[in-house]
Amino acid sequence: MARPVERYICQSCGAVAAKWAGRCDSCGEWNSILQESVDTGPPGSLAAAAQKSSPSAPRSTTARRGNNVIDFAAMTGVHADRRRLIVDIPEFDRVCGGGLVPASVLLIGGDPGIGKSTLLLQVCAAIAKQGREAIYISGEEAIEQLQLRAARLGLSDSDVKLAAETNIRTILATLNDPAESPPAIVVIDSIQTMWSDTVSATPGTVSQVRACAQELIRLAKQRGCIIVLVGHVTKDGQIAGPRVLEHMVDTVIYFEGERGDRFRLLRAVKNRFGATDEIGVFEMRDSGLSEVHNPSELFLDGRGKHTSGVAVFAGIEGSRPVLVEIQALVTPSSLGTPRRAVVGWDTGRLAMVLAVLDARCGLGLASCDVYLNVAGGLKIKEPAADLAVAAALISSLANDPIPQDTVIFGEISLSGAIRQVAQTSARLKEAKKLGFSGALIAATHKLEENELNLNQFELLTEVVDQLWKDKSRGIK
Repeated sequence: MARPVERYICQSCGAVAAKWAGRCDSCGEWNSILQESVDTGPPGSLAAAAQKSSPSAPRSTTARRGNNVIDFAAMTGVHADRRRLIVDIPEFDRVCGGGLVPASVLLIGGDPGIGKSTLLLQVCAAIAKQGREAIYISGEEAIEQLQLRAARLGLSDSDVKLAAETNIRTILATLNDPAESPPAIVVIDSIQTMWSDTVSATPGTVSQVRACAQELIRLAKQRGCIIVLVGHVTKDGQIAGPRVLEHMVDTVIYFEGERGDRFRLLRAVKNRFGATDEIGVFEMRDSGLSEVHNPSELFLDGRGKHTSGVAVFAGIEGSRPVLVEIQALVTPSSLGTPRRAVVGWDTGRLAMVLAVLDARCGLGLASCDVYLNVAGGLKIKEPAADLAVAAALISSLANDPIPQDTVIFGEISLSGAIRQVAQTSARLKEAKKLGFSGALIAATHKLEENELNLNQFELLTEVVDQLWKDKSRGIK
């Protein structure tokens, strides 16, 4: 019998070290290296060994055992029909690229309590209502707890198969039964709770997560079923476990939002079968997650009175235009180092915009506290928000409101020039649909005919002159 080999593995990046150290040389994390035992015996597939294990039949949300056998041969045969599986939850289908692709593996991460389990239980119920088999396997909750959640969500009549199991060998034996047709979708909640008896490590470690995920991915490719893995996240918002896990799966989706806020954002950061950075918007209610079909109305809801420091940005999230409110507050600072507080935008990008406003436009912002917030919990990454942020800062400093019927977008260069951005026509069409009559954008060559009053600028100094009517206040 082979003796186990002791290794030291970083739980953050998966790097292997010869001895223990307080800091990982690969990723720089402190206290992330743990000792793990690895069995060096003859290699064998865990899926093959799982055939000898006694499978446990999943139970239904209605507390009865389901005997339905779904004909899935059309998706797993030689002449396979690889069309997408439409969930009939449009926001979820949008993020997945138009539906779920058979034999694919999805990884969904999010903060605790954000609603991952609720969303996936609703997805399973929607698929079960189509007459397909959906299995929900939980490593954190008992079957009775899952049935209580299904009753609260009004899903007790859906024939979703429930199971509470953490042994990956037993799970594979249940799903890889050659006498049964493969299910349409299998949810594993969560991958950090799964463990394999071939790896001498505790559940949640790099070795266990990688080994269990590899076996589940192999099962999905061989049987043609869709597997959804739920992943815990670290305090930095990244999915816990080895980074290679995100490379192994086909799609990586993050469920974002504040626990105290009723709105949730589903964002795809990797998708082999669709566009990335696509978002889906949901609202958390007592009966579960409901879709928000027009996110722009959500993000602009409750704008209130005509106040300074507020600008409406017309952005693009994936393939859809989204209008969002950007709020800025500039106040004199009593500190030696002024504060810079940012929510929903990149801090480094804000520092660049402030530097351009100081150096190119002569605004005295270096000695001011600056607070910036993107309303609605949305996180903006595209540089087209530069001009909207700058306009909000100018408006707050001048105490002069921006017209409420005006949208703003454009990229700012270090020279103070305003650059064009992509999909200008789509942004303007969305603004027109929501009742906006004006736009402050970069100077472009040609635009399609529209009814908006366009104010086009080449330099940021021209925007300052436009928004700041009284040049005697605060400008050097």
